Amino acid sequence: GHSIVRRGVERGLLEVRLVDVRDHGLGRHRQVDDVPFGGGPGMVMRADVLARALDEGVPDHGEGWVILLSPQGERFDQEMAKRLARKSHLILVCGHYEGIDERFVQAKCNQEVSLGDFVLTGGEIPAMAIIDAVARLQPGVLGDSASFESDSFQEGMLDHPHYTRPATWREKPQGLPKAEADGGEKEWSVPEVLLSGHHGEVAAWRRRQALLRTLLRRPEWLPGAGLTRAEKVLIERLATELAAMEESGE
Repeated sequence: GHSIVRRGVERGLLEVRLVDVRDHGLGRHRQVDDVPFGGGPGMVMRADVLARALDEGVPDHGEGWVILLSPQGERFDQEMAKRLARKSHLILVCGHYEGIDERFVQAKCNQEVSLGDFVLTGGEIPAMAIIDAVARLQPGVLGDSASFESDSFQEGMLDHPHYTRPATWREKPQGLPKAEADGGEKEWSVPEVLLSGHHGEVAAWRRRQALLRTLLRRPEWLPGAGLTRAEKVLIERLATELAAMEESGE
């Protein structure tokens, strides 16, 4: 099947344009970078070339929000995706080489954004991630608003576990010590509540699982998750049980 972004473009809900900075480079060799002032390794992308690419390749850039993909930027998350989705259009500038002349950042960029605390060769992969995250928030792109409203992160919590057919599945667990693995295959079953047909019980189970998963993996999200009083009590009880299990070494 087609990607979400491609479907959005084909339906006329999104427009994606690519600008090759080298097309706007200098001289016969289309130079886009140069050695850094003050010395040091690597090459630095030129401010004048990037500005030309922006002016010529995106003539309406004055109406857009210019983002530089940079390790020094603000960490991208779902809340930022929602803010960016409200912009009329985004212009993503992909860094390369040792860096970008700081004067371009100061003169042309509205924001610097980072995908995380790791180093990539260029900004293309972060740009693709941002495009995908923002595109799916545009009306009509997914076709069903419930698809993204129930997404992990959308409500400030991680998602609940998902299951589908078959209801039971036999497979040998991976990564177990040999003595344990010699027992052969294990039967993995779907939680009974999901097979019960009781929608209220299913919803309650999913909410509890989402709370538990968030408590275990991203507890810092819980204060902003809009929990009910009963859920706050449940979280406190779960946290107490987990602490007791850790103390006992379980």
